[in-house]
Amino acid sequence: MLPVSKRLIRLSTLSGFLAQTESLGDIPFTAIDIVADVMELEIALLYLLDDRKGELILSAYRGVPREFALGVDKMKMGEGFNGRVAESGELMMVGDAAEDPRLSREAVRREKIKAQLIAPLKSRGKVMGTLSVASRNRREFSKEEMELLTAIGNQIGIAIDKTRLYQEQLAITELLRQSEAKYRALFEDASDGILMHDMEGIITDANKACEKVLGYTVQELVGSKASQFVRGDALALAHMVRERLLSGERIEQRYEQRLTRKDGDEAIVQIATRLITADGKPVGFENIARDVTEERRMRDNIRFYLKLVLRAQEEERKRLSRELHDDTSQSMLLLIHRLDALASDPTNQIPESVQEQLTELHGLLVETLDGLRRYAQELRPAILDDMGLVAALEWLAENINREQQTKVNVEISGVGREISPETKLVLFRIAQEALSNIKRHSQATQAGVRLRYEPDRIVLTVTDNGKGFELPRRLSDMANQGKLGLTGMEERAKLLGGTLLVQSRPGEGTVVTAELPLSSA
Repeated sequence: MLPVSKRLIRLSTLSGFLAQTESLGDIPFTAIDIVADVMELEIALLYLLDDRKGELILSAYRGVPREFALGVDKMKMGEGFNGRVAESGELMMVGDAAEDPRLSREAVRREKIKAQLIAPLKSRGKVMGTLSVASRNRREFSKEEMELLTAIGNQIGIAIDKTRLYQEQLAITELLRQSEAKYRALFEDASDGILMHDMEGIITDANKACEKVLGYTVQELVGSKASQFVRGDALALAHMVRERLLSGERIEQRYEQRLTRKDGDEAIVQIATRLITADGKPVGFENIARDVTEERRMRDNIRFYLKLVLRAQEEERKRLSRELHDDTSQSMLLLIHRLDALASDPTNQIPESVQEQLTELHGLLVETLDGLRRYAQELRPAILDDMGLVAALEWLAENINREQQTKVNVEISGVGREISPETKLVLFRIAQEALSNIKRHSQATQAGVRLRYEPDRIVLTVTDNGKGFELPRRLSDMANQGKLGLTGMEERAKLLGGTLLVQSRPGEGTVVTAELPLSSA
C-alpha cells in the first residue's frame, strides 16, 4: 500500500470532495480513482442500487475494458459477488474470482480477475450500492485493507445518500415554487373574493375580487381587522363558525353572511371558511366569498311577486267561492223549488211521462247543487276563516272518510296558539293537496294528518300506507313532468321561510312534512 502520509492525503482529498459535492454524477468516477490509488489495485468498480428495480447499476469502473463493463453493467440483488454484498450488507473477500463457484458472469473469468474485495456503500443502515476492488494476481487482503475499504464504502454511501436527499429537496423546493406560483395566479385571478386573516382577526392577504365585494383596495384591506365588515347577527355567526372550526369540526357547505361595504351598503355573500394550520397549530382562517347580493335581491323580488300572485289567486278563489255560493247556488236552489212546486201542484194536469222527466230533472239539479257547493267549499272553505285551521283539517278528513275508501285520522299536539291567516292558509293548502294525492293516487287504506305546535315552529305531517312512488332528486324536477302539486306545496312553504320534506318509496307509503317558523306565523 501507499506510504501512510500519501494515503492520508488521498483519503483527505476524497473526504473533502465527498463533503462538498452536490451532484450524484460526480461521485462514482472520482471515488474509484482515489480508492484504486489508495488500495494500490488496478481494478475498481462502483455500483449504485436502484431501489425500484432491485438492481445494481454499474456507475463507474477502472482497469477493465469497455466490453467487460457492458457484460457486468447490471446485477440483481443476490446475484454474483456484488449482488450478495448488496443483499447482506457485509464485506466480502474473494481469493480467486475466476475459480469461485459463486461467480455468475463469464466476463470475470475471461478477464482473469483473481483477488477481489467488495464493500457495501451504506448510510443510515441502508445499502446504497457496492464498491469492488480487484487484482489479476493472487493475493490476500489484510485486516487494515478490509477496514479501510469498509470505511471508504461508508463514506461514499453517506455522500451518495446526502446528495440524493439534497437533489430530492431541490426537486421538492422547485415543485413547491411552481405550486406556489400557480396558487398565486389562481388566487389573484379567482372570481370569488379570497381573504385570509390571523387568529387575532388581522387580514394578512386578499385578492382583487375582494375589492368588488367590500369596496376597499387590497392595500386598505391588508393589516385591517376583519371584524369591521360584520355587525350584529353577522358577527355572532362569524364567531360561531370560528369556534366550530377550532373544535375540529369541518364546515362542508357554504354559509350565507351579510357584510358591510366601505360605502355603508350591505353585501350578501356565500362563504366557505377553512382553518389554516402550521405544525399542527391553528394560525389563521381562509375565507372564500361569492357575492350573491343581486341574486338574492332578484330572488326576494320574485318571491315578493309570487306572494302577491298567490294572494291574488286566493282572493280570486274566495270571490268565486262566494259567487258560486251566493248567486249560482241560490239560483239553482230556486229552480229546484220551482220544479218541485210545479210537479207537486195537483191543479196542473201534467202527463205521467212528463212528470217522470220533471222528477228526473229535479234529482239531477239537486245532485248538481251538491257538487257546486262542494266545489265552492274546496275553492275556499268558509270553515277555515270562521272556525280556524284545526276545524278545516277535520273537515278535509271527513270529506274523504265519507267515501269510505281511506280512513283519515287528525291529531293535534302541543300548545295551540293564534297563527296568521297567511300561515293558516299555507298549511291548509298543503294538507288539501296531500290528501287529494292520497285519494287519487295512493290506493291507501289509512292516512293521518298531524298538526304539532312547538316553541319556535309549527309542523304539519300527512302520512299514508299507500303504494308510494319514486322521488326525483329534487321536488322541483317534478314540474318538468307536469306534476305541479308537490312543487307548489314546497314553494308555498318556502315563501314563509319554511320547508317541505317528502319521503316515499314504492310499496312503503308516503310522508309529507311541512315546517313553518312561528316568526312567520
